[in-house]
Amino acid sequence: MDIATVAGIISAFGLVLVAIFMGGGLAMFVDVPSMMIVGGGTLGATMVNYPLKDILGVFKVVKNAFFTSNIPSKELIKMFVNFAKKSRKEGILVLDSEVKNIKEDFLKKALGLAIDGIEPKEISNILETEIDFIKSRHSLGAEIFTTMGSFGPAMGMIGTLIGLVQMLQSMDDPSKIGPSMAVALITTFYGTLLANIICLPIAGKLRTRSKEEMLSKEMIIQGIISLSNGENHRILEQKLKAFVPINQQ
Repeated sequence: MDIATVAGIISAFGLVLVAIFMGGGLAMFVDVPSMMIVGGGTLGATMVNYPLKDILGVFKVVKNAFFTSNIPSKELIKMFVNFAKKSRKEGILVLDSEVKNIKEDFLKKALGLAIDGIEPKEISNILETEIDFIKSRHSLGAEIFTTMGSFGPAMGMIGTLIGLVQMLQSMDDPSKIGPSMAVALITTFYGTLLANIICLPIAGKLRTRSKEEMLSKEMIIQGIISLSNGENHRILEQKLKAFVPINQQ
């Protein structure tokens, strides 16, 4: 689990709640009509903007903001060095026994292609094509959350206008001015909160996760090509270390 994502969300909401309690109480910031305007409006506008299957699919992508399945760079380099040593001694077919122990699907597929004797250039083409489609799916998830982040404040503004209209229509009854004004202000608060604490940060984290995953997959491609070419494990190791900052090697 990504501690930074969880800690960031908890701290952001926590500090907002502390400020609310210090200024009075939570009850005055709870308004169901405002929640309906911002939540329902944001979801509805997003559904107009994207196909339903893409919106439903984004819930599978959002887990990447909290969890990562990438193999750490050090571990990946060590794994490929061991593969290279074995394949140089006994041939690349000896790695067939390693495939079943690999949980990372991309690496499993890449190693399987190399074991099947496919030319390195063709392996590279196949895997690069898969990377392009993975990158496209990740980009869509981040895009949807960015869109929701832009719709949230807009829905808050709509709620503010609704509240102001209600307030102006009830100027002759002072008892109705307060609730109407509350809707006017709280919807803007909800919309800003939704955008800046949830949607936009998650979109940014998804883009970061995508870059990390693409780097990991590029390392896998380089490692597989080196294995297919029968390169010495020391050469392979140096090629893979080129992907990683020196302080992380």
